[in-house]
Amino acid sequence: MILSNGIVTLEVAPHGAEPVSLVKDGREYMWNGDPAFWNRHAPILFPAVGKPCNNEVRIGGKVFCIKQHGFARDREFTEAGDGLMKMVPEPRPDNYPYRFALEAKYRLDGSSVEIVWTVENLDTCDMYAQIGAHPGFMMPDYDPADDVHGFIRFYDAEGRPVSPLMVSGLDDGNRVPLPSPVRIPAVMPILSKTFDRDALIFENGQVATAELCDKNGASVLRVECPQAEAYGIWAPHKADCPFVCLEPWCGICDRKGYAGDISGRDCIHRIAPGARYQFRYLITIL
Repeated sequence: MILSNGIVTLEVAPHGAEPVSLVKDGREYMWNGDPAFWNRHAPILFPAVGKPCNNEVRIGGKVFCIKQHGFARDREFTEAGDGLMKMVPEPRPDNYPYRFALEAKYRLDGSSVEIVWTVENLDTCDMYAQIGAHPGFMMPDYDPADDVHGFIRFYDAEGRPVSPLMVSGLDDGNRVPLPSPVRIPAVMPILSKTFDRDALIFENGQVATAELCDKNGASVLRVECPQAEAYGIWAPHKADCPFVCLEPWCGICDRKGYAGDISGRDCIHRIAPGARYQFRYLITIL
């Protein structure tokens, strides 16, 4: 699916309903999916954001295998017109015992892309799910010889600059408390060592918007999600990595050692039978 309004052009692949290209004035902003670094672009994270402990979730006394970031990113979607894509239905996934529908809607407005994902519970019982975004963007004028590759500005849900407090780190993909919380500056430089210990995760709705800036501090693009319960900043810890991901989530990876029911996972969402849950975020080229 290709959408264009004469200002920006967005391409979305049927595999995972994943945005794979975002172009303005001949410039590509979306990460290109080079498998030497990361073979994705902007996947849907559903029904898990991050890694369930041991890749297991417990539902109704049974154990199901759900790997990091869930399975929606690897499912096929079909176009339904007007920027809408629908997941090809299955009777009931083997590793997720709910009947559901998942839709992805993309809309262009000036230099912005509005992205809305809708989960509908088609079952007769409550279903539990997380959902989140994982878009990757090229760092402008990337040069591996630079000490600083760019900057990220953080804002809260009211649009105010914020210096978020990081209280957890990652151990094999699960959250562990840091010995001491770390205050991140409101304008954070992106260094070669920034992701030495995996993603930076900001919990408790501290961050609603992250803005990518070039090495001179000029704004390039922003990813806004006022409903975000957590926000991740990530790039693979590989030499000369030329992109970064700005990730708003309504969900979060498990605390290390968690072995409770899915209903007790942090940032989990209960969706009643017949109900719908929407996740919305906005990418704006500045």
